[in-house]
Amino acid sequence: MKKKKKKNKMTSKYLQKKILAIILANPKKRYSPKSIVKKLKIDNSMDSVRDALTTLVKANKILQLKPEIYKANRNFVQKVVERTLNTYTGIVDITRRGAGFILVDGLDDDVYVPSKYLMGAMNKDEVVISVSEDKRGKRPSGKVLEITKRNITQVVGKFRQLRRFAIVEYRGKHGVIDININPEDYNGAKGGDSVMAIITSWGKNQNKALWGKVHNVLTETDAHNFAMQQIIIENGFELSFPDEVMAAAKKLSQEISPQEIALRKDLREVTTITIDPLTAQDFDDALSIRTLENGNVEIGVHIADVSHYVKPGSSIDKEAYRRSTSVYLVDRCVPMLPEELSNKLCSLRPNEESLCFSALFEFDDKLKIKNQWFGKTIIFSDRRFTYEEAQKIIEAGEGEFSEELQVFNKIAKSIRKQRYKNGAISFETEEVQFKLDEQNRPIEIFVKERKDAHLLVEDFMLLANKSVAQFIQKKNKESKEVPFVYRVHDVPNMEKLADFAAFAKEAGFKMKLDTPKNIAKSFNAMAAKAKEDEIMALMQPMAIRTMSKAIYTSENIGHYGLGFDDYTHFTSPIRRYSDLLVHRILEKNLSKDHRVDKADLEAKCKHISALERSAMEAERESVKYKQVEFLLDKIGQSFEGYISGMIDQGIFVQLKESKAEGLIRFNQLDEPYEMDDSRLFATAYKSKAKISMGMKVMVKLINADMELRQVDLELIDIIR
Repeated sequence: MKKKKKKNKMTSKYLQKKILAIILANPKKRYSPKSIVKKLKIDNSMDSVRDALTTLVKANKILQLKPEIYKANRNFVQKVVERTLNTYTGIVDITRRGAGFILVDGLDDDVYVPSKYLMGAMNKDEVVISVSEDKRGKRPSGKVLEITKRNITQVVGKFRQLRRFAIVEYRGKHGVIDININPEDYNGAKGGDSVMAIITSWGKNQNKALWGKVHNVLTETDAHNFAMQQIIIENGFELSFPDEVMAAAKKLSQEISPQEIALRKDLREVTTITIDPLTAQDFDDALSIRTLENGNVEIGVHIADVSHYVKPGSSIDKEAYRRSTSVYLVDRCVPMLPEELSNKLCSLRPNEESLCFSALFEFDDKLKIKNQWFGKTIIFSDRRFTYEEAQKIIEAGEGEFSEELQVFNKIAKSIRKQRYKNGAISFETEEVQFKLDEQNRPIEIFVKERKDAHLLVEDFMLLANKSVAQFIQKKNKESKEVPFVYRVHDVPNMEKLADFAAFAKEAGFKMKLDTPKNIAKSFNAMAAKAKEDEIMALMQPMAIRTMSKAIYTSENIGHYGLGFDDYTHFTSPIRRYSDLLVHRILEKNLSKDHRVDKADLEAKCKHISALERSAMEAERESVKYKQVEFLLDKIGQSFEGYISGMIDQGIFVQLKESKAEGLIRFNQLDEPYEMDDSRLFATAYKSKAKISMGMKVMVKLINADMELRQVDLELIDIIR
C-alpha cells in the first residue's frame, strides 16, 4: 500500500511571508484563501491561511477587497520597490522647523527629509530612507521608509490631567511632544507634577499620537535638575539602571583573593599616584614610577581592570554596551557602569589595593623607551592628587612626591615634543566651566586652563593607547589579522580646507596644503599664533571643522590629529565601552592569537561612535543651558563678541566673556545678505559689504530662552 505523501506545515510568520511573496509577485491579481492554499501546496487548515491574510491586511501589506478576495496594497508595493533603490540607514537630526537631516555613514552630504516624509521619526532615531537623485548640485533629499530604532523611549515632562486621559508635555529643543496617558497608567501622578514617562506606542503614521505610562513622579525637582534630566533623556540616555543590573553589581565581591593576586604582577610596593579633577569620583588611571637596577626609570600606566568584574554577556555588560559611555554634564555624571563599580570596585582609590590592566615602559637616560610590558597587575595607590595640587608641587619644586612628579613631567615633555615632531596637531579647544551657587545658578563662567599636570597625564595615556595598538599591529604583520578596536581620525576634507585656507590668507595667515604633514605644521603654526592673536584663536574652531570626526572602527587608518599610525582607547574602561572591548581582546592576545568576528566588532564600533556623539551633544546642551541662564538678567546689555558661525537664517556670535553663542538674524540687518557656499562670509546685495567669520562685533542681548537654550542678539557695530 502506497504511503500518502504529507504536505508541509508552516508556522504563522513563515506562512505570512510565503503568502505575501505570492501576492507581491503579481500585485494586480486577486487571490482567495483557496487559490493560495493550492499554490503553496500546504497542509495548514484554511483557517490558518485566513488568519495570516487578516494579519497582513492589518499590517497594511495587502488589501481585502471583499470577503475571501485579496490583492496587494499599492502603497506597500511602492515601499518594497523603494527599498531596493537608493536606500540607506542613518540617524535623524530634527531641525527647529520640524524637518530632518539624515546623517548617513559613507555619504558626503546629509539627506534632507521634509517633515511630511519623516513618518513620525523623532530626533536621533535610526531610520531607513530612500534618496532621490541629486539634481543641479542641490543637497540630496529623501523620505523615511522605516524607523528601525527609537532614540527617546522615556521623557521628563509636566503631567496635565484631562477628562478621559492625561498628557505628559515634553518640551525639548526640537519642539513640544505630548504623550497620552490612560488613567490606569497614571502611577499616582497628579496635575502639575513633574514626571518621567515611558513611551509605549509611537503610532505608525505621521499624525498618530504617542502613548505611554508614568514611570515615576519626580519629587523636589527644581528647574535646573529638570533641565539636566531632559538633556540626558533627549539624547538617548537613561536616568537610572535596571533593577537587575543594580542587583548584579551589588553581588560582586569586594574581596581580592590570594589566588587572584598570584595570577598578577604584584606592584603594590611601587610608588603609585592618581591625578584627577577635584570633583572626580571614578579614578580609572594611575601612574607609578621606580628606578630599576640598571638605572633606567620604569613608568607604569595602570588602568582599572573592569574586565575582571564585567563579564561578556552579563546583565551589567549588556547595559554598559547599551550606554557605551558615561555622560558628563555641567554638574553631574551619568555613568556607564553602576556606582558600585564606577566609584567603588573599579575606582583606583587612594590607600587601597586595586586590580589593574597595566602598561609598563622602561626609559633610559636619554628618555627613550627600551622595553614595554602589558598585563594584569595589583597596585596600591599611595596618594590621590587633584590637578591643582599636582601643578602647585610641580611649579614649587617641593611637596609630597615632588621628585616623582618632576620626573613624570620631564619624561612627558619629551614624549610630547616627539609627538609634535612626528606630525601631531596642537589644537586645544576651550572647555567652558561654571561656578554655581547653592541653587545651582551660574555665578561665574571661566575657561579651564590646561597646565603641566593635565598634560603629563594626557601624554602617558596617549603613550599607552598608542603602544597597545602597535602591539596588535605587530601581531597582524606576523600572522593573520587580529580584529581590533581602533580610534581613527581621517585626513581633513580638502574642499573645506581649501576654502578655509583662502579665508585664512585674507586674515594674514598662509597655509601649506601640499602634504598632510605640511597641513599639520600650518595648523600648529596657527595654534602658536593664537596664544597672542584673538583672531587666530577664533580661527582654530573653524580649522577643526574642516577635519574629519574621530571614530571607533575595526579598520586601522591611523590618527591624523595625533600623528599616530596606530591608536586605540585603552585607558578609560570605567567610562568607555570601547576600552573594555580593547582590554578583552588584548588580554586574550598576550600569550596567543585570538580573533573575534570582525563584522560583529565593526557593528559594535558604529554603535559606540554614535553614543559618543550623543554624549558630546548632551554635554554641549548642558553648557548652553547654563550659559543662557547666566545671561537671563542681562537682557538689554551690550557685549563684545566674535562672529563664530553662519547659517541660512543668520550669523552666530560668541560673546567674549561668557563664551555663550547667540544668533543675529539676517532679516534684522540693514540690507539683505547672500552667504557664500563656504559659510565663512556673507556679502550684502547692494553695498557689497562683507561680514566674515572671526570679525569682532558689538551686540545687544535681546532674548535668552531657557527652554530652547537659545540666545538672540542684535548687531550694534562691526569693529574693524
